[in-house]
Amino acid sequence: MLYPWQREDWQRLAALRDRLPHALLLNGQQGIGKRDLALHFAQGLLCEAALPDGQPCNTCKACHWFSQGNHPDFTVVRPEALEAGAGEADGDAEGGSSKKKAPSKIIRMEQVRALIEAVGVGTHRAGLRVVVVYPLDALQTEGANALLKTLEEPPPSTVFLLVTDRLDRVLPTILSRCRQFAVTRPTGAAALDWLRSQGVADVEAQLALSGGAPLTALHAAEAEEQPLQRWLVGQLGGGAAFDALAAAEQLQKLPVPAVLGVLQRWTYDLLAICVGTGAVRYFPKEQAALGRCAAATDAHRLQGFAARLVNHRRSENHPLAARLVMESVFLDYRQLFR
Repeated sequence: MLYPWQREDWQRLAALRDRLPHALLLNGQQGIGKRDLALHFAQGLLCEAALPDGQPCNTCKACHWFSQGNHPDFTVVRPEALEAGAGEADGDAEGGSSKKKAPSKIIRMEQVRALIEAVGVGTHRAGLRVVVVYPLDALQTEGANALLKTLEEPPPSTVFLLVTDRLDRVLPTILSRCRQFAVTRPTGAAALDWLRSQGVADVEAQLALSGGAPLTALHAAEAEEQPLQRWLVGQLGGGAAFDALAAAEQLQKLPVPAVLGVLQRWTYDLLAICVGTGAVRYFPKEQAALGRCAAATDAHRLQGFAARLVNHRRSENHPLAARLVMESVFLDYRQLFR
């Protein structure tokens, strides 16, 4: 599917069809629809009706197979955690004693090997074969190097559509083998209109918290952990009075990336106030609390803390002990005001 703000991006993609690169890397901010744009483009490439604007017809055999997830010339590679229903496998069954293995958040080497084997044979429909990989930064080093070899010697009639919002985590050698396509972030008005159409309440605050990414705002509005994230924001406003250990205990069931994300956005707003721009981007309703906290610290400390948060985020999906990570980060935050 296409979102209302993706019309220009679609026109730019459609213009590439005459000289289609073997690997196209769609990149941009998280939560603006890059994956859905890539999947829609993949369906358009495989569609047998060949509509003038490149849109899939949704009626031919190829479109039917695509919608059913069984087109023989389409392959999608993604972490198990992004598969439909994968989240249900996380944790113990209620009342049961056996612990199920949590779905993987990385693209495993076995998946890359299966992909390489699949693209090594001819196409089934005598047309294109399309491969979508997302997020590309979920590849580990071994898998990335294996994919690189395939990109260096691409199979005939095969198009790779790679998706990421973290170019800094993609191997430079892979970047050099792809044509990069920057996906446009929607305007504030377009994002707000779409969120209202989805029934989201307090759309301005939700969109600000997500940094202007409408899909992130929608998912946050639907997330069960949102009340805890709001509670965390209220506690952060306490500055030196922030109870780091109690907060870690209260929030230990939240995903570490969600906690670090809130703290990172809060720190960004604090820095904006400290350096004099005054532009609160993520938490406009917390302007007063941010002002009090900013007055109790300085930009140098905040910059150091922001750099340490970046380091924490590099391993956020694989913490040895989530509560200990939160305690460490929260204690570090409280030290900003001493």
